[in-house]
Amino acid sequence: MNRRSWLACCAGLTLTLALAGCNPDAPHFNSVDVTGADFGKDFHLTDPDGNPRSLADFRGKVVMLFFGFTQCPDVCPTTLARAVRIRKLLGSEGDRLQVLFVTVDPERDTPEILREYTHAFDPSFIGLYGDAAATKKAADEFRVFYRKVPTGSSYTMDHTAMSYVIDPQGRLRLAVRHEERAQDVAEDIRTLLKTSS
Repeated sequence: MNRRSWLACCAGLTLTLALAGCNPDAPHFNSVDVTGADFGKDFHLTDPDGNPRSLADFRGKVVMLFFGFTQCPDVCPTTLARAVRIRKLLGSEGDRLQVLFVTVDPERDTPEILREYTHAFDPSFIGLYGDAAATKKAADEFRVFYRKVPTGSSYTMDHTAMSYVIDPQGRLRLAVRHEERAQDVAEDIRTLLKTSS
């Protein structure tokens, strides 16, 4: 994705985020309400056990979806650590939250590495991967930007730091900013669980 396409994507996402909050009857959320957005409908990726996965597999649960990579130095581990805290704050309802971590670096993030990485945070967290085409398709569907950045003899990945929350019916509902507090996100998820039951 070139810079112009990326800026257009950001502008489109900003407009979507602004319009999504215009319904006065909608529940209040701390995160950005993207209910009714025309993106983030589904993905088709693979879990570390080799099983094909899509959003339909997680119906009945709230899904928190994040795109990152296991060698990420700060954004990814802090996002997953926040997800651990959110799950604890939900108490008995924590079992109704499914955290999914999609790698944007399938070249290095093998199924074994993904499993070890996500399970280090919480055994219930699931890492997902695809080949280059499937990764791009999933990222584009959720308007996630990523790119490889050379660093000497290796490389790192730039990527969107936003997480998404999908309700138990499989509908994209929230965009969670990286700086959002765990308490506020847990409150949002409780609202979704209450209004979806």
